[in-house]
Amino acid sequence: MDKKDEIILQQLEVIRSMSENNLKRMGTDFWGAPKSNAPAAPASGDAAAKDDKKTPPTAASGGEGGGTKEEELPPPEDIADLKAELDSYIGLADVKKEVNNLINMATVFKRRQEAGLPTTDFSLHMVFTGNPGTGKTMIARLMARIYRSLGILSKGQLVEVDRSGLVAGYVGQTAIKTQQQIQKALGGVLFIDEAYALNGKSDNDFGQEAIDTVLKAMEDHRDDIVVIVAGYDELMERFIHSNPGLESRFNRYLHFDDYSTDEMVEIFKLQCKKGSYQLADGVEDEVREFIDEANDAGGVTFGNARGVRNIFEQILTEQANRLAKLDEFTKEDLMTITAEDVFHARGMDYDAPMPVAEEGAP
Repeated sequence: MDKKDEIILQQLEVIRSMSENNLKRMGTDFWGAPKSNAPAAPASGDAAAKDDKKTPPTAASGGEGGGTKEEELPPPEDIADLKAELDSYIGLADVKKEVNNLINMATVFKRRQEAGLPTTDFSLHMVFTGNPGTGKTMIARLMARIYRSLGILSKGQLVEVDRSGLVAGYVGQTAIKTQQQIQKALGGVLFIDEAYALNGKSDNDFGQEAIDTVLKAMEDHRDDIVVIVAGYDELMERFIHSNPGLESRFNRYLHFDDYSTDEMVEIFKLQCKKGSYQLADGVEDEVREFIDEANDAGGVTFGNARGVRNIFEQILTEQANRLAKLDEFTKEDLMTITAEDVFHARGMDYDAPMPVAEEGAP
């Protein structure tokens, strides 16, 4: 295998890995993982359990077999750094404003507690509404880190689940399954995506059992767990108002707007920067047209930032296909995304522009 083939295989492996991660982390942060000194954010379901075994989030952790090993939690992050990170996110103007309001309220609430002053009933639990790919999980993770920084939560991890992670198929098992996720989330945030799916449509559905278990945990562990439920606007409204217990505990709503085309182009460019790619002259306009076209055709299913990530990966695949046909290519070639790559990713033929003859040339 010559050097060229090795480089092409490396490129294809990067694309394969990105596609695999895209499927596994559909709800995760679009702009990278939390800072290195932040607590790890486990994924949902079995993956979360595996993460817990690798890097226990608790200060003193143990497991079956009796062995225990103490592990220091990283120190809380500086709240000013977290605010700066929030401000750096693309779009989310209304969400940023509400999160800053919440930070200020939580800070004053904590200071009043420390001063021995009475405090009003201040709920930290939240409802996130909006279409897929608008940053709900990313902000939930950031909120966990913010609450840890303010001393409201003891660990600051995020445990993300959906109906399948809470509801079992037999009587009595749902409460156990839900309690397991709650135990993982103690000291941090339990993020329930598409929470409205817990509302069962039949008498034999056990979603209500999961809801009741979560509500009890919110009361029993009110000082060390925050629950965030998320999903589509109308469905979440119906879900919250379907149960007096939910209505009384979830009174803070954050709506996540869809990204504009300009914002999605900025997200694409940020992905390029992170991956050490660059757009050839004029290609940004082609990318914008591709995003616009895919967004119009897909609507909600396009997935906002998730759709942008898919487009990015499709274009990288076509770049690798183009480079594979060359006898030689440079580091600059490996970094450059061309109009041909974008056209082929869109399923279009590409006719290279004819070179313009210099004035006076024969």
